[in-house]
Amino acid sequence: MNRRALLLAGVAAISGVGGLFLARDRNSPLSLPDLGAAHAETPAEPASVVEMVLGSNDAPITVVEYASFTCPHCANFHATVMPSLKAEYIETGKVKFIYRDVYFDRFGLWASMVARCEPTRFFGVSDMLYSQQKDWIAGGDSALIADNLRKIGKVAGLTEEQLNTCLTDGAKAEALVAWWEANSTADEINSTPSLIIDGEKHSNMSFADLKAILDKKMGL
Repeated sequence: MNRRALLLAGVAAISGVGGLFLARDRNSPLSLPDLGAAHAETPAEPASVVEMVLGSNDAPITVVEYASFTCPHCANFHATVMPSLKAEYIETGKVKFIYRDVYFDRFGLWASMVARCEPTRFFGVSDMLYSQQKDWIAGGDSALIADNLRKIGKVAGLTEEQLNTCLTDGAKAEALVAWWEANSTADEINSTPSLIIDGEKHSNMSFADLKAILDKKMGL
């Protein structure tokens, strides 16, 4: 099965889960819609998909990270590399950082829908998803993972109503998948984390290696 089929199967699986996202709210009549397959005519960059950005738009270097919330290597990157990258380069105006979701599995898509529920909370929720990755994804049970994601969203300050709205938004899920497919094709992404530094693709690396690349670009 090719990547596109896997992604679309993951989207279809959300509707197959039925009401698992709402399993702990048994009085609610809501259930996840039948998403079907992403339509070919969906725009590559639909207006409903917002780029998640840290840093100044005027920064001399742009770093794009492609990562999945279910990827252990991505969790390690966010634990060991991201804090220093943020402190030394993003917050000092040297790097504009763009985070782009990768959907290699349906749980990664579900996590993204929680993180993107309120864009201003995205990076805070992302930190929680990565730092607690082993806990919320443990066992691989769909119902338990859905429940764990809802709990993370609530701890991050999202309301029950917000979560219900975000997690039943079939159009948004389709848009996200179409957006990911367009990005992955354009940047030839086949592993995570991957970094695009001023248009040049790099694989996962330590902060020391990333620092060497960034400093060289800045003439240091």
